[in-house]
Amino acid sequence: MPGGEVTLVDLTKRFQDVVAVDAINVEVAAGEFFSLLGPSGCGKTTTLRMIAGFEQPTSGQIRLDGVDVASVPAFKRNVNTVFQSYALFPHLRVFDNVAFGLRRAGVDKQELRRRVAEALAQVELTGLERRKPAQLSGGQQQRVALARVLVLRPAVVLLDEPLGALDAKIRRSLQVELKALQEQVGLTFIYVTHDQEEALTMSDRLAVMNRGRVEQLGAPKDVYEEPETVFVADFLGISNLLSATASGSEGGGCRVRVGEFELLASRGDLNARGATRLVIRPERVRLEPHASTGENRVPGLIERIVYRGSNNQVFVRLAGGEQIQALVQNSGQEGAYAHGDPVRVHLPAEALRVLAGGDGSTPAAAVPEAEKLGTAIGGEE
Repeated sequence: MPGGEVTLVDLTKRFQDVVAVDAINVEVAAGEFFSLLGPSGCGKTTTLRMIAGFEQPTSGQIRLDGVDVASVPAFKRNVNTVFQSYALFPHLRVFDNVAFGLRRAGVDKQELRRRVAEALAQVELTGLERRKPAQLSGGQQQRVALARVLVLRPAVVLLDEPLGALDAKIRRSLQVELKALQEQVGLTFIYVTHDQEEALTMSDRLAVMNRGRVEQLGAPKDVYEEPETVFVADFLGISNLLSATASGSEGGGCRVRVGEFELLASRGDLNARGATRLVIRPERVRLEPHASTGENRVPGLIERIVYRGSNNQVFVRLAGGEQIQALVQNSGQEGAYAHGDPVRVHLPAEALRVLAGGDGSTPAAAVPEAEKLGTAIGGEE
C-alpha cells in the first residue's frame, strides 16, 4: 500500500500582484480524508493544483512521504486528480476510459483486465464496461472518473469539487459512498469544496481557507462547534453573531452584555474585555414562553417562521434590536409559534462562544447566503 503523507511548508503562490496562497502550513496524514474548504477565490483550488503539479509554487515545499516534489513534473508525482468535469473520453467505452492510464504505463493485458475489473467493482459499476459516457448518468460518470484514478494506485487522490455538477439527491448519496470507498481503499484523499455539508460529512479533518490563508484546521465537529474567528463562524453553517461588550472572566465564564442584557458565556476567549462578538448556533438557541425567567434569557418577538420539513427556522428580533435564528424541531404539533408571538430566548452559557479578536471592527468576509450550510439544511445552492 502506498504511503500518501502530504506536508505543505510555507507554500506560497503569487500571480503578479495577487497572493493566491499565502505561506500555508498543512500536514495530511497517510490514509486521511482531508478537505480544503472555503469560498471562491480563497486559494483552495490553487493549493490543490500545486500539489498535483499543475501550478508551480512561488516558494515553499510540497512534501510527499517526506520528499519535496515542488519542482517535480506532474506526471512524475504519485498523485492523481478527479475533476468536476469528469474529463472522460466520450468515444471510449467505460472499460477503455478506466484502462487508459494502464495502457500508457505498458501494463500487460491480463493484469490490465484484472485491475480494471477490480476498480469498477470498487465503484459499483461492474456490468457497465461496454457503455460509453453518454449512456451513463452523471453519478455513474463521476464513478468512472474515480475508477480511472483508483486503478493507477496513486499515493494521493486529489478531488476538485467532483460532486459539484450533480443534483442534490445524487450528491448526498455519493458523499457517503465516497467516504466509505476512501476508508476501504485506504488512500489519502485531498478534497476541495465550497460546500460545507460535503466537508462536514466526509472529512476526517478540514482546513477552512480565506484570502489565501488557513483560518482554522481541525476535525469537522471541532471547527463547527469551536470556531476560532468571525470568518469561520460565519462561513461554516448558519451562525448567530451578536455584538457584545465583555467584562472578563467570572464564575467559570465571561460576562458579556448584549444591549441591556447581561449574559454568561462559557466558551471561547473568556478573558475578553471591551467590544467583542458572540456566536451561537441556531440549533442551540431555545425558545421559551415569554414569562420564563432565569439567566441568559432575553425577550424577543417572532418575526418570521420558515418551514424546512424536519425543522422550522424561526427568526426572532431581540429586545436590543439584534435578530437571531433558532431551529425548532418539527414535532408535528401545530401552532407552537406564530408570527408576532412574544417569546423568551434562552442562550445557554455552554453554547455561547466569545470570539477571540472579535471586536466587530472587521466584519466577517462577505459569504453568499447560498454558500452556507444553512441552505443545505433545507435547500440547495
